[in-house]
Amino acid sequence: MAFSKILVPLFLLSFLASAAHGQLSPTFYSRTCPNLERIVNIMMFRAVRREPRLGASILRLFFHDCFVNGCDASVLLDDTPTFTGEKNAGPNRNSLRGYEVIDAIKSQVERVCRATVSCADILALAARAGVVFHGGPKYVVPLGRRDARTASQFAANSNLPPASAGVNTLISMFAAKGLSAQDMTALSGAHSIGFARCSSYRPHIYNDFSVDPAYAAARKQTCPAVGGDNNLGPLNIQNPNRFGNTFFQNLVARRALLHSDQALFSNGPTDALVQRYSTNNALFFNDFAAAMVKMGNISPLTGFNGEIRLNCRRTN
Repeated sequence: MAFSKILVPLFLLSFLASAAHGQLSPTFYSRTCPNLERIVNIMMFRAVRREPRLGASILRLFFHDCFVNGCDASVLLDDTPTFTGEKNAGPNRNSLRGYEVIDAIKSQVERVCRATVSCADILALAARAGVVFHGGPKYVVPLGRRDARTASQFAANSNLPPASAGVNTLISMFAAKGLSAQDMTALSGAHSIGFARCSSYRPHIYNDFSVDPAYAAARKQTCPAVGGDNNLGPLNIQNPNRFGNTFFQNLVARRALLHSDQALFSNGPTDALVQRYSTNNALFFNDFAAAMVKMGNISPLTGFNGEIRLNCRRTN
C-alpha cells in the first residue's frame, strides 16, 4: 500500500491523542465544525433577547448537568417508558428550564455539522454565552465532551445542593466534585442573575434571623407564607439581568434570597472571600471564569465513550 494512502489527517491524530488522555481542547472542532461557537452565540443572543431569564436558566442547566455524573448532557434526556431521567428529580422538577433553547441550537448545529458536536459541548458553550450576554466574563471553553447514554435520577437527588444547605454542607458537596471553597463561592456568584421560586426561598425570608428584616418584608409581598409556590423573586434585587459582584454586596448586606447563598456570609470560612468579591468585581470575574472551566471538566466522556446524540432529548 502506498504511504500516502495510510496518512491520518492531523485533526484525527489530535482527536485520538485527546481521546487517549481524556483531555478537552478549545480547538476540538476547529476543522470539523469551525462555525460552532458563532452558531451557539447567535442562537443564544436571540433567545436571551426574547426572554432575558434564559441566560440564567441555561447556566443553571449546565451546573445541574455537571454535578450529576459529570458534564455529559444527561440532564437533557427525556423519560421514556423504560428509562427514568433527571428532569423530574426533586431539584430539577418544575425548576430547570431552557431545554427548548438547547434543542434549537442543536438543530441548527446539525444542519451545518452533522453528527459531530455533542449536546454536552453545546450546553457548555451556551452557558458561557448566557454569562457574556448578561455582562459577565468571557472565558475559553475546552471542548470534546461526548453525550451520556444514561442518566440517574437518584444521583440528581443526591448530588445537587439544596437551597437550605449551610456553608459546610456546600463546601463538602463541591469538594466531592473536585471544586474548592473558592470555586464554590465564585460559582455561587452566578446568582447575580435570574430568579427563584417562592417555595425555594420562603423558609429563608420567614424563618431565618440572618436576613435583613426590610428585605424579608419586601420579598413576603410576593411570597406568602402559604401558597404562591411558583411566584418568582429576583436573586439580585439591583438587576436580575446584570451579571456582576452585586450578588456579594447583597450577601454582606444580608439581602440574599436563598438560605444557601446567605450561608456564604454567616461568620464562616467564606466570609473573607465574599468581602473581597463584594469590592473587587475583576477578582470575582477572574475566579468565576476559572471555576467554570474547572466545573466543565468534571468527569467528561471523551474519545469513544458515550456518543454524539442527534437529538439531545434521547439516545441514538
